[in-house]
Amino acid sequence: MPREPQNRSEKKIKRAGGATHQATARKDRTHAPATRAATARKVKAGKAETGGANAREDGAPKAGQSRASSASGSRRAESKKTCVAVVGAGRLGSALALALDLSGYAVTALVARRAARARLAARALSPRPLALDATQLDSIPDAVDLILVTTPDDQIAPVAARLATVFAARRAAGSPRRARRIVLHASGALLSGVLAPLGKQGFSLGSLHPLVSIGAPATSGARNLRGAFYCLEGEPHALAAARKIVRTLGGQSFSLAARDKALYHAAAVIASGHTVALFSLAAELLARCGLSHARARQVLLPLLASTLDNLRSHAPDEALTGTFARADLSTVRKHLAALRDAGDARGATAIYALLGERSLQLAARRHKFDSSVAAEIALLLRQAFGGARDE
Repeated sequence: MPREPQNRSEKKIKRAGGATHQATARKDRTHAPATRAATARKVKAGKAETGGANAREDGAPKAGQSRASSASGSRRAESKKTCVAVVGAGRLGSALALALDLSGYAVTALVARRAARARLAARALSPRPLALDATQLDSIPDAVDLILVTTPDDQIAPVAARLATVFAARRAAGSPRRARRIVLHASGALLSGVLAPLGKQGFSLGSLHPLVSIGAPATSGARNLRGAFYCLEGEPHALAAARKIVRTLGGQSFSLAARDKALYHAAAVIASGHTVALFSLAAELLARCGLSHARARQVLLPLLASTLDNLRSHAPDEALTGTFARADLSTVRKHLAALRDAGDARGATAIYALLGERSLQLAARRHKFDSSVAAEIALLLRQAFGGARDE
């Protein structure tokens, strides 16, 4: 079951999910009570970000305060918000836009490859930002303080070049060059230098990569972004802006040497993406035993959850259980024979052997095995790995 929201921002994200559902069912009723209530709650929550502005939930002036004075206070509050444009309204971009919107940032534009996708993401935000397609980068407001590029990695450099062209044209047309504007990309593997064309237009360059898995819908992704770890890299002003985002989302940040960025991302892929791939393979093998694919997933999920619980409490060598933790030679032989008989589904033998050798090394840190047994297991695994690769 999904966990219950633990703080006000998470509760607001949950409510935003309901508002998005209503917006999908009644697209044209933009002043529905739920929308007004959500907007009022946002104004109230935004006071901390805007320095305690004199805004009320219903927009009415306080006692003894004129409507003109109240409106002026609201305008001052809005002017203090960081204006954000998100380029790449996929899973991460949509979730990040919603999380920032609910945390007091002013998301003014969402860009997706198709305008329909941008409009879908924009429905979760209040007030709704501009929903633009990939050909409309020149419609991003010039007042933007922060651009988040959340496209696939191979699109980041082309997007940066096109944005640089847009802002260069604006300067040529007389638009003043604003100081301390920020652009951050969300790639885990690329450095901020990929944004270099925007640096020539006065932007400070950086990267902000959330070390968390983002799924659909955006409300779920926004919840996952709260309290996550973020890897940051870039120029001083960009790093300051990125750290502010992390603090606002209740997360923690860390930085790495530039040369280690790709290695860091490889580690993240092994921990997350490869775990999904291994789970898929395990479910497929279990389905060959007669279970349906759906039942196989259902049966394996508690096992995976209990493994994660062990890892939360113990180091990997202590959390390891099962065949390799015991150096069970006869069971390893049975496993390898069964995998061969199963036709080596999708390289299962090579994967079993490679990770089995790693498991044996972990187990050896905590247990004193008979050295000849451990050596025989290692030899079996190496032979199985080599044989699987040769087939």
